[in-house]
Amino acid sequence: MKEEYITSAYRAAQARFQELGVDTEAAMAQLAQTPISMHCWQGDDVRGFESPDVALSGGIQATGNFPGAAKTPVQLRADMEQAFAMIPGKKRINLHAIYLDSEEKVERDQLEPKHFASWVEWAKQQQIGLDFNPTLFSHPLADDGFTLSHPDEKVRQFWIDHVKVCRQISAYFGKELGTPSVMNIWIPDGMKDQTFDRLAPRQRLLAALDEAISEKFDTKYHIDAVESKLFGIGAEAYTVGSNEFYMGYAATRGTALCLDAGHFHPTEVISDKITACSLYIPHLLLHVTRPVRWDSDHVVAFDDETQAIMREIVRNQLQDRVSIGLDFFDASINRIAAWVIGTRNAQKALLKALLEPTATLKRAEQSFDYTTRLALLEENHSQPWNAVWDYFCWKNGAPVGQEWLPLVKDYEATVLAAR
Repeated sequence: MKEEYITSAYRAAQARFQELGVDTEAAMAQLAQTPISMHCWQGDDVRGFESPDVALSGGIQATGNFPGAAKTPVQLRADMEQAFAMIPGKKRINLHAIYLDSEEKVERDQLEPKHFASWVEWAKQQQIGLDFNPTLFSHPLADDGFTLSHPDEKVRQFWIDHVKVCRQISAYFGKELGTPSVMNIWIPDGMKDQTFDRLAPRQRLLAALDEAISEKFDTKYHIDAVESKLFGIGAEAYTVGSNEFYMGYAATRGTALCLDAGHFHPTEVISDKITACSLYIPHLLLHVTRPVRWDSDHVVAFDDETQAIMREIVRNQLQDRVSIGLDFFDASINRIAAWVIGTRNAQKALLKALLEPTATLKRAEQSFDYTTRLALLEENHSQPWNAVWDYFCWKNGAPVGQEWLPLVKDYEATVLAAR
C-alpha cells in the first residue's frame, strides 16, 4: 500500500478523532507499549521438545495436519521471528516447560534454568520478555487424571516439585530479561463421571499449591498465576480447579488470576469478569482465545468478545494490572499465519478501545444521559480506526493490510515445505 495513501487516510482519521477529544498519537503510543504474549504451542501443536512423539493428554487436542510444524527449538524460534516481522508493537513469548532446549532427556521435576538458556539468549536478541507455564499434562504421572490433587502422595510431590523448579526458571527469565515473567499454573485434574467426594481433591490441591509456591520471589522478576476451567475432556463431571477455587486462592494468596475466554459456560464472557475480579485481585492474566461452542481454542478473531475484553481494560485503566496472553492452536492452517492473525486481531481490538471518547462517555453515563451514551457508542463503530491501524503498522515497519499474507506463503514454500 502506498505511503501517501496511508498517511493521508491517517491525517483525515486523526482529525475525525480529534473532534471527539481523542488523541490518536497517544493511543498509538499506548498500543506500542502494551505487549501481547504470543504462545509457543501454536507453532508445533503443543508437542514440545521433551518427548514430541508422546500423544497429547489432559483434555487437549490439536486437529489438522498442515505441513511444516516446528520440530526443534531452532525451527520454532525461526517461525516466531517470521511472525514477529508481521506484527507491529511490543511482543512477548509464552513458553511451556516441555519446550526445553536440551540434548538429553530431563525429568520435569529436575528442570533447571540452563535447559532454557538458549531461549533467554534469543529473547535478548529479539528484545522481548518471556512468560512460563509448568506442564502438568502429557505425562505418565498425569494419566490418572490427577496431578497436584492426586491421592498418591508420591505422585503429588512430583508435580509439586515440578512447579517449584518452574518458578525458579520463571524468576531466571525475569532477572535476565528485566521484565517479570508471568507463570501460569493450569492442571487437568478432574473426573469423567459422577463424583462422590469433591472436597478431598480440593483440600489436596490447596495444600499442594501452598507448598509449591512457598518460596518467595520478587514480583519484578516472577508473578504466579492460577487458571480455572469449567470442565475438560475426561473431566466432564468434576473439575478440581474450578472458578470458585482459584478466585478464592488468588484473593487469599496474592497470586494473579488467569481468565481464559474458553474456560467458562458458553453464556459467560470474561469481559464481564475483569472489573469484578480487579476489586479483589491485584493482577490478572488473560488468555485471549476464541471458543466455538466451548474451549476449542480457535484463532483469535476481531469479534465482539475480543473487542469487549480490550474495552474493559482500557475504559477502567487496568493496563498496568492486566497481562494479555494468547491461547489457541490450529493445525489445519499455516501456523505462522495463525499467530499473525490472532495477535494482530488482539492489537486491533486494543487500538479500537484506545480510540474511544472515554471521558465523554463516562460523563454522559454519570449524568444519566443514556441517549448520548448509546449514540456515541454506536457511531464509534464506524469511526475510521482502521486508518489509524494501517498507519501504526506502517510506522512500525509491519505489513499493512493483507500484505503480510504473500510473505507467509513464500516462507511456507521455501522453508516449511522442506521439513
